[in-house]
Amino acid sequence: MLNVNVEQLGEARWTSKTTWMFVSFVLGLALESYVFALASIAVGWVPMPKSLGDLLLAWAPIWLIIGIALAGPFSDKYGRKVTLYATLGLYAIGGLILFFSTTYVIILISLALMLIAGGGEMNSIMVASHELMPRKHRGKATMMIINGINFGGTVLAIVALATAALKGSHAIAAQRDVVAIAVLVVVVILFATRVNMPESFLWLQKKGKSAELEKTIKSYFGPEVQADAIAQEAMDAARPAKTAGPRPSAAYTWFTMIVMVIVAAANTIGFGLMAYALAFTFFPSLQPTILAVFEGAGFIIGFLGLIADRVSRRKFLFWSFLGTFVMTAIVGLTTHTWQHHMSLFWILLVILAGVNSLCYLTEDTVKAEVWPTVHRGTLTAVARFISIGLYIPSIYMTAHLSTSNYILFNAGVWFVGLLASAAWLIWGRETGRGLSIQVASGEA
Repeated sequence: MLNVNVEQLGEARWTSKTTWMFVSFVLGLALESYVFALASIAVGWVPMPKSLGDLLLAWAPIWLIIGIALAGPFSDKYGRKVTLYATLGLYAIGGLILFFSTTYVIILISLALMLIAGGGEMNSIMVASHELMPRKHRGKATMMIINGINFGGTVLAIVALATAALKGSHAIAAQRDVVAIAVLVVVVILFATRVNMPESFLWLQKKGKSAELEKTIKSYFGPEVQADAIAQEAMDAARPAKTAGPRPSAAYTWFTMIVMVIVAAANTIGFGLMAYALAFTFFPSLQPTILAVFEGAGFIIGFLGLIADRVSRRKFLFWSFLGTFVMTAIVGLTTHTWQHHMSLFWILLVILAGVNSLCYLTEDTVKAEVWPTVHRGTLTAVARFISIGLYIPSIYMTAHLSTSNYILFNAGVWFVGLLASAAWLIWGRETGRGLSIQVASGEA
């Protein structure tokens, strides 16, 4: 066996294969977002009453959390890379069905398959990115990977806007075909970019797969790998500047799960109600435009995540939640003003999307890095399953509210998330500032 510190080997250096893996992860989350947002666009493809439109909006989180629930334990048992190839197979089948879909039922079946894949992709990519991205770049690389979610939603909205000018059934067919072809093209690209992706070094080591680990190390770093040099580099990279915070205990694990679920639920509900459900409920004709503005602004502002390795993750989480709560409250309290001056609405929406993007990037990063390696997939999935599941009843709870009450309800959701982020700021473990994933998770 190579004389290498395998627990930190994945954090030793950034190689060309790391770059391809990064591209694959960004595209994977972009495709997940593209498919998740697709439900809000597909409501216009076939005639349906509003009640069925609500079902289609709820359909996305329902099947997404099923994919998350399946992929979490699966990736812990069989590996991150195997899981990411399995999800691509589901994407391909769902995309083909979507291309030939002409009825409401077929659209639902297609979306269900692709959303299961999307949930699996989302969970497995977040787990693998923390275990394979170099320590010095782990925070910003992970946030830029998550920013792919904003990118995917923006692309879908642009596609919808570009084809919206067409009229009649041929226009709907054209929009559906373009959306389906885009899915299939990205799936092909993802297959290609994942060929040289390594299995998680940490996962292999924890599972005791020594022979496969050695083969993976040689494949990743080359047959002439300088084992001693890499080991030293890995140990230097993993040495924290200071302790991260409390070590794991049963009580602390429960505290962590409760906080992660609350911040994730607040963000999922808040984001979903503004980006996907707001237009369907109040401004149907503006659905693609609101989605494009919200996702596009979030994508641009999301590049502030490049400072993630230099700042406290706990503080970043708290301040982004505070900013999102304040902006949502302002939008809700000024409803009667911007309803008569829509230019103000767009300005407020852009600002809200920006601070919300920073909140989303941070909480999504945190909830995958606080767990031990052997349970990271499963525990991340639990937090995601519960939080996204709570979004489903919120769609129906807010369907009959006035515009101002709808947005103020959203502000209340963000306030609950703000309280949880404050608790994490006070009692949570620091996971940013360039700490290794082993230290962030409490394993070292």
